[in-house]
Amino acid sequence: PAVLHYIQVNETNFSDSSGGSNSGESSKESSRCSTPVLDADRTDRLRDKMRRRIESGDRWFSLEFFPPRTAGGAVNLIARFDRMGSGGPLFIDITWHPAGDPGSDKETSSMMIASTAINYCGLESILHLTCCNQTKEKITAHLNKAKRLGLKNIMALRGDPIGADWEEEEGGFNYATDLVKHIRHEFDDYFDICVAGYPTGHPEAESYEEDLKHLKEKVDAGAHFIVTQLFFRAETFLKFVKDCRAIGITCPILPGIFPIQGYHSLRQLVKLSKLEVPEEIMQVIEPIKDNDDAIRNYGIHHAVEMCKVLLASGDVPGLHIYTLNREVATIEVLRQLGLWAEDPRRPLPWAVSAHPKRKVEDVRPIFWASRPKSYIYRTQDWDDFPNGRWGNSSSPAFGELTDYYLFYLKSKSPKEALLKMWGEELTREESVYEVFTNYITSQVNQSGHKVRCLPWNDDPLAPETNMLKEKLEKVNRRGVLTINSQPNINGKPSSDPIVGWGPPGGYVFQKAYLEFFTSSENVSALLKVLKKYEPRVNYHIVNVQGKNITNAHDMQPNAVTWGIFPGREIIQPTVVDPVSFMYWKDEAFALWIEQWGKLYEEESPSRMIIQYIHDNYFLVNLVDNDFPLNNCLWQVIDDMFELLDAPPEPLE
Repeated sequence: PAVLHYIQVNETNFSDSSGGSNSGESSKESSRCSTPVLDADRTDRLRDKMRRRIESGDRWFSLEFFPPRTAGGAVNLIARFDRMGSGGPLFIDITWHPAGDPGSDKETSSMMIASTAINYCGLESILHLTCCNQTKEKITAHLNKAKRLGLKNIMALRGDPIGADWEEEEGGFNYATDLVKHIRHEFDDYFDICVAGYPTGHPEAESYEEDLKHLKEKVDAGAHFIVTQLFFRAETFLKFVKDCRAIGITCPILPGIFPIQGYHSLRQLVKLSKLEVPEEIMQVIEPIKDNDDAIRNYGIHHAVEMCKVLLASGDVPGLHIYTLNREVATIEVLRQLGLWAEDPRRPLPWAVSAHPKRKVEDVRPIFWASRPKSYIYRTQDWDDFPNGRWGNSSSPAFGELTDYYLFYLKSKSPKEALLKMWGEELTREESVYEVFTNYITSQVNQSGHKVRCLPWNDDPLAPETNMLKEKLEKVNRRGVLTINSQPNINGKPSSDPIVGWGPPGGYVFQKAYLEFFTSSENVSALLKVLKKYEPRVNYHIVNVQGKNITNAHDMQPNAVTWGIFPGREIIQPTVVDPVSFMYWKDEAFALWIEQWGKLYEEESPSRMIIQYIHDNYFLVNLVDNDFPLNNCLWQVIDDMFELLDAPPEPLE
């Protein structure tokens, strides 16, 4: 009966041990503003976040991933970070694979994956570090690099031997305790340190009791918390915690949860960890070992039931999930436990970075709203970041964006999928209009494929943009090719599920904003129309050569998003900054060629159409400053079309 059931179920107190180029005047000046950071989780250390959660009784979860083998796998893993990060993990950790050049700059290295998670995905990250095949000097170099990249958390491990038996490294370490001591000696209290615990004892330990003593040595050496090896029964972990407390280990101990997802992956993991699978589990999975769906359903059920017991015990503040780089089973387990945050509150309207030097950053130009990883990349060498206000825009010194191939800047979709969405062949400019329109409407194109992304936005439309869907469809059909927009908002609660951000009890405001590419003919008509909307509407109009037409102050930013919160100053996290717009212009135009045009052969009609748009269209942004009134930007565009459609005046 149990076997049949799983075939039929649809998937549906901390240790206190201690022992580039600059950003120009704009970011330096504005960083002097001492506006409090909205979200304490952005500034607190990981151990402080844990302590706060424990004191409040707020349960959490964390996720473990391993580095991919290929560049394509790296792109997919970063996309998975973005999706799984939306569920609200307290942290993620990245394993260290000695055979995979883990400390290098390769896109598949442990170091680069962990760095990308914290810098570009905004995820608190722990980097595993092992003693295996490493000298003391090499370990120190890895730690210095991790610190430089913004990583502040290390899981200190001895590591598994590369061969059958552990071989001592001359000038290295043979025990995790020595690694913890070394980190503390060389870096004082900079890193939060996690160590591994073994609920049934380390397989190489003389005894369970002896292994507990070694664990206490690691904590006494300076570790802040423990994550355990996987186990299969809740009572195994609860006994382990009790035994740890009995010998004076007081730091948090997190259970390592492994949802069984396949017969072969279970056997492989058990082999590596030298664990025995309980007989009652083997009796269920042996008859269904060739049915992956059935095993996964059983694994979800087993993990949920075990976690319910753990969470009800009062001894478990959070769960650490071994994901195997998969998401379906992990998310389902967390959903059934009520830990997955379906609609997490945004601390700011844009995707934050978790790099320590950006912890006070709370203002950005709106132009990179859909390309936050690119913005972070282009500002990675800044010494200071705007806090409270953008400041006087003199020379923000954005880095050049030439590395479109970097795995965290590439589209998640392969070339074949992009061609299906954007057209195997383009025959006219209107073919491009159709792509934009299909993206807005989520309708299939003539080839039967949905357009799920554009070069300027690698994700489907945001819920906020959906509020403008009907208007956006209308203008895109006629060649106003929109890449960024927001509705006007006048005092919506900060808890609003679509436009809300920041702490509860606040109110958010927005000026209507519209950004698009359009032809020079349209721009000529638009400029005539805009005269009657001044000063209500500010505009910037620029072509790829840098010809710039504007009615705005050439150095003065315009706040287009702000919020008012209890007991705080006004926060204005999004601005239209004229100088930054010229840097964005270079990137926005380049994306026509780098991500779209290069899909086609040189000199092909499709390539020439994209090249023509790149060379001849203008990039326009419009701001309606009267946010309490109805958005007038759609009327501006209607007036432009009306002027274009009017018959020519007769010659006298």
